[in-house]
Amino acid sequence: MEPSIFDPSKKENQYRHEFKYLCSLGQLKIIQGRIAGLIPLDPHVGKDGVYNIRSLYFDDFEDRYMMENEAGTDPREKFRIRIYNHSADRISLELKKKVRGKTQKISCRITEEQCRTMMAGEIPEPGKDAPAVFQKLCLLMKTRLMRPKVIVEYDRTPYVYALGNVRITLDENIRASGRADLFLDENVPCRPILPAGQHILEVKYDEFLPDYIYRTIQMENLRQTAFSKYYLCRKYNL
Repeated sequence: MEPSIFDPSKKENQYRHEFKYLCSLGQLKIIQGRIAGLIPLDPHVGKDGVYNIRSLYFDDFEDRYMMENEAGTDPREKFRIRIYNHSADRISLELKKKVRGKTQKISCRITEEQCRTMMAGEIPEPGKDAPAVFQKLCLLMKTRLMRPKVIVEYDRTPYVYALGNVRITLDENIRASGRADLFLDENVPCRPILPAGQHILEVKYDEFLPDYIYRTIQMENLRQTAFSKYYLCRKYNL
């Protein structure tokens, strides 16, 4: 039996609305100019208001997660390991689920040693007291041959608003690499996966999006996309 990872008492187990839009750099900067005076930046950003995100995504021997994303399967899920600003000081394992148009993210901390073991496609010994999400990935690595498939990296400008738990993120320079063995290195050889000048705007919130924020991000020719960064990076990095 797979370990249960759902605890309804935890805030992270709540399902959220999440919408993604392909936009030009010009559109991104116009939206940023509109919201910068309304919503504060995430306090974790650097002096330039940006932080780097690098994720290592897993898939099984059938590439099930990639195929389910392409088919729009509901529900679906994916596993990733994530670091910020190329630092191994904080390494998170995350399980992201999508159900009926809403998303849920469950995460736990892992050690650098555990991370390097999985980077190499090997299975760490989680131990009986390990977080359930870590136990589940280890189980899937044994039963479904889950292995690291692609690195997804980008530069994020995040704005947060407490009412409605709103996050507006501007993700630029989205790039991919198949070098899972270099995930924790300072520099990883990557290739862009979107046409030049295209980036992604993400809008996330719990139960409601304040109307004035909704109006602020409205713009002509903004194209909503259902595909994830993982899917795009796998598709254009094969």
